[in-house]
Order: sequence, then C-alpha cells, then structure tokens
Amino acid sequence: MTGRRALFLDRDGVVNEDLGYVHRIEDFHFRPGIFELCRAARGLGMALVVVTNQSGIGRGMYSEEDFAALTAWMCARFAQEGAALDRVEHCPDVAPSRRRKPAPGMILDAAAALELDVAASVMVGDRRTDMAAAKAAGVGLRLLFPNDIVEVSDNCPRTIIFPVGSSLALAISFLSAGSGKSS
Repeated sequence: MTGRRALFLDRDGVVNEDLGYVHRIEDFHFRPGIFELCRAARGLGMALVVVTNQSGIGRGMYSEEDFAALTAWMCARFAQEGAALDRVEHCPDVAPSRRRKPAPGMILDAAAALELDVAASVMVGDRRTDMAAAKAAGVGLRLLFPNDIVEVSDNCPRTIIFPVGSSLALAISFLSAGSGKSS
C-alpha cells in the first residue's frame, strides 16, 4: 500500500508510565522522550497513532467516558507539545479479539482510516504483545522499550530492543534511518 508512514505507539508503558489501569489525569505521567520522539516523527511527515488495550473498561474498573476524558486531555498535551496525534485506537475487550493486542486489528483499522503505509511504518511498544500485533499487521520496524526484563525474549524477531528504562528519544535515529521496511 502506498500512503503516509506512521509512528504507532502503545499508550501505557510508552506514552505514559504504566501504573496499572491508568484512567485519571493525576495518575498519568508522560514517559521521558515521548514528545521529542513524536515531534521528530512529525518532522518526517509521519502520522502519530496510539493503539492501546484498555481492558480496565471491560473489567468495569473505569468507563468509556473516563477513557475519553483522559484521552482528550492527553491529545491536548500532545498538541501543545507540537506533536498532535492523528488517531487513538483503543480496545476495551478482556478476552482475545480482532482488536486486542497481540491481534493487529487496531493497527489495521487506523491504517485503513488514515490511508497509511503500514510496511513503511514504525511501532514503539513495551510488551511482546505490541510487537506481535505490529508483526501481524506488517509494520516494517518494531522498537521495544521494555519496562521489565520479562518482556525481552528471542520471541521478538526483527525487533530492536532497548535497555530497560531507556528514554524514548533513543528511537529518533531509527525513524529516518530508512523507510522502516523490514521483514
């Protein structure tokens, strides 16, 4: 598919610190380097898309309205930082589904809606499920920023793995290092 490249981002653990079922502004803390990374992607003409499992909704821990309010606040902050998000896809399902990562549904839905070139795009995640969803969707470059060494394994082929606790700004050089295409 020809289209615009995208930077796909997981939310909890990539955009913000993963404190477990984050759904309130006061618990939302942006990860170091996230705005720099997104501004660099914007400068390269890439779309910015968040793809996030939100099973807390399905578990009854918070509502779609709570999620929407936090998302509106988060999107406003990205815009203020010069890195407006193009789309946020979320999946409230608890059980496996076509959209719940590791399935590729959220990535594919965003790609269809925004006419994105998935193969030339980049996924940044903190879990193997993020990498599996990106691989299944055909995302060309996958960058894993694990928050726990448990997430690092040899089950992530063709994925660049950064040390636990690394700043997301380290990914900037990979955005322009080529088209993002890999197999």
